[in-house]
Amino acid sequence: MDYVQRIDALPEQPLRASEAFFSRYLASSKAMASEAGVTSLTIVVPSAASSHDDWRRGVVRDLAREYRPVRINMIGASEQGKLEKMLAYLRNAPGVTGQYLAAHD
Repeated sequence: MDYVQRIDALPEQPLRASEAFFSRYLASSKAMASEAGVTSLTIVVPSAASSHDDWRRGVVRDLAREYRPVRINMIGASEQGKLEKMLAYLRNAPGVTGQYLAAHD
């Protein structure tokens, strides 16, 4: 089973966005990753400046390590077309896990 967790809005400031993710969404990400039969989880967050990259890479890397063999990745995309292409890529790349992919909308 493959899950896509969509997070529609986060604050523009990196520290506030990180705090919001950890306080509002981390528990649900963990719950999805730990369900029986789950093979992958892709967390979709809105596009953001590169100043958000570090916290996004860190959280997805750590989730992937903790919940292996479940593949966990994160996509930063606001434009639907780019998001769909990235989701398709991940569906066809079974060795990719722990990665943050930024669409640069």
